[in-house]
Amino acid sequence: MPLLTVVVPVYQVQGYLRECLDSLLNQRFRDIEVIAVDDRSPDHCGAIIDEYAAADSRVTAVHLPVNGGLGPARNAGLKLATGEYVWFVDSDDSIAPDSLAAIAERIAATAPDVLVVDYARTYWDGRTVRNSTAELLAGAPEVFRIGEFPQLLRVFPCAWTKIVRREFLLRHDLDFPPGYYEDLPFSYPLLCAADRIAILDQVVVHYRQRRHGSILRTSGAKHLVMIDQYQLVFERLAALGDRAAPVLPAVYARMVDHLLVLLGTSNRLGPDHPGNALRRRFFLAAARLCRAHEPAGWAPPRDIGRLRYRLLVQGSWARFSLPRTALRVLRTARGKVRGLRRRAGRLRYRAKRSLLYRYHLLQRRLPVDRNLAVYEIYWGAGYGCHNRAIYETARAIAPNVRGIWLVKPDAVASLPPGVEYAVHGTAAYYRALARAKYLFNNVNFPVSTPKRPGSVHVQTHHGTPLKAMGVDMRNSPILARQNDFAALLGKCDRWDYSISTSPYCSEVWERAYPISVRTLEYGSPRNDALATATAESAARLRAEFGIGADERVVLYAPTFREYRAGGDPLIDHRELAAALGPGCRLLIRGHHLDRGAGATVEDGRILDVSEHGDIRELYQVADVLVTDYSSAMFDYLVLDRPIVLFAPDWEVYRTVRGTYFDLLAEAPGLVTRAAGELCAALRTGSYDSAELAAVRRSFRARFCPYDDGYAAERVVRKIFLGEDPAPFGPATLSEAILPPQLVPAADNAG
Repeated sequence: MPLLTVVVPVYQVQGYLRECLDSLLNQRFRDIEVIAVDDRSPDHCGAIIDEYAAADSRVTAVHLPVNGGLGPARNAGLKLATGEYVWFVDSDDSIAPDSLAAIAERIAATAPDVLVVDYARTYWDGRTVRNSTAELLAGAPEVFRIGEFPQLLRVFPCAWTKIVRREFLLRHDLDFPPGYYEDLPFSYPLLCAADRIAILDQVVVHYRQRRHGSILRTSGAKHLVMIDQYQLVFERLAALGDRAAPVLPAVYARMVDHLLVLLGTSNRLGPDHPGNALRRRFFLAAARLCRAHEPAGWAPPRDIGRLRYRLLVQGSWARFSLPRTALRVLRTARGKVRGLRRRAGRLRYRAKRSLLYRYHLLQRRLPVDRNLAVYEIYWGAGYGCHNRAIYETARAIAPNVRGIWLVKPDAVASLPPGVEYAVHGTAAYYRALARAKYLFNNVNFPVSTPKRPGSVHVQTHHGTPLKAMGVDMRNSPILARQNDFAALLGKCDRWDYSISTSPYCSEVWERAYPISVRTLEYGSPRNDALATATAESAARLRAEFGIGADERVVLYAPTFREYRAGGDPLIDHRELAAALGPGCRLLIRGHHLDRGAGATVEDGRILDVSEHGDIRELYQVADVLVTDYSSAMFDYLVLDRPIVLFAPDWEVYRTVRGTYFDLLAEAPGLVTRAAGELCAALRTGSYDSAELAAVRRSFRARFCPYDDGYAAERVVRKIFLGEDPAPFGPATLSEAILPPQLVPAADNAG
């Protein structure tokens, strides 16, 4: 029997679940079992806990048939627990290093029924703030009953700060009810029933604070369950008899404070807002609850508004809401003053284009064009990436939706004939941004053109991330100083949908961009062309490049490095070409932020293809890809051709840029660390073996599982047509855009 069972209920936390489980399993104290309960999570949480259960015998994965909520999921885990003590840890939080050893030592010293630990709130920007009531834990007796140290009741009443003797918990039948605020009927009776309470006065739990998702920001009737939960609190306390009587006033005070806080969170609603009816309903129920359980002679302490409490107990909604209305008027006035100041500051920025901006505002007054979509990549760099595939697919199966590309002036020449566009800074540009219902970008649109209500913003991203993205760049010594992460997330808050190419990407995007957005895990639209590529298309492209059918072609496509001077190549291209020998061709593709790193010589064997518009065509031409940390490797996987990594500066890159996994340990092909090693591999062909092919296919299964040629169509059907397409495969998808050899047979079409 382990000392400790940790029950981890899991629901829609795929971006944080690994951090939580790792923080438990990677500690020096190992006498634990972890029961991870998948509460029918719609993301990849179930697969993640299965992965951990397969890798560590201390982990048990449980999959519930229906979603029941946090309380029932905890109860399900408790039924399977075998440890002497049980601890309920939320799956988006994490445990401080060496905490388990400290917990074990404290349990050994005090043999408590309940061990209370402290916590710190952690924020997306890296801040860690200890529990504001931590000072209440100081000065506690070694072991005590709650009546001997009642100030403990003023600490946040959450289950995850309490480690409980399992036999004691089962004897008192203290389970979790369904619904919000399920910790209340658990925590208060638990502390009152315990004969032996001990405290570990150190931060153990890192309590994650979401930018979106606080229970106090959640609207709707779900908050009404708080009334039922507090009613259950007092019923359970009453069952404890005289033991609970001394602490009833303290519990009642916490309840009143809690009710008043929640009633105060809706003070920004206008007088006619439908939420006010719900707030009034909650107020009246709270008034009945307070009258039913007010202790004899009780008076509200100073930290609770006595006037508001008296109005609450009286059930006078009209009088209770009056001061909140006055406060709302005052705050509205202050907000208008701040808004005027912000607008005055923006006027200076917009002086040069005031007429165009006024034109933009005028266009925003007109109806949203439900059949207009705008596309942009890399801040107006041209025509390509995922958005190109989505645009071209939409023209085939959603022809009623007109598409306009937003480009910079120097990108106009790169647009294919027939593609409608608007140049940055022109009237057409501002009109498109103001009127379009659908906006696709692989970066962000400018904040000077705010998101319009009724529009749909789709973030397509621009590659599978190896390097740190979003707020994860805070750990980079260079990028942390160069970025305003609060401003970045303000831009990202505009996203309605985020396109994900794999479960791996879904986890990364959720952590890197802690926003409220719906993930569409549909695969890589730009890789549809690779998934449906044919030998004929590759031969045609080779002929266009002047490459013979029998020539071996190596594509070298390095990524950008913030710490290197532009145009400073990592390897001499002539040396690389010489290593290939006769009958070979070397294509050099510089990163779009470092075009100076193109070919250093062009003698027929070497072609600088940095300016070639569509890299997918280069992939089809190449027999082998040489790259480093570029997302090109993930796209090239779809062709199932050899990949060679040239990583002479991996340690520097990983330190400066930050990465999500150790590429050298999990590479999709041969890894070379020096120029001579790379040249030798290309000369001998050692990069192409059955063993490396198996590694490459395993890598593809992890990072490109949905690249079947239908990703763009899935996006179009969801965004433009309002359908819920099949998540993978062609069974229910259109045949209109498929080459003949890939059209499903009639008896397989769904």
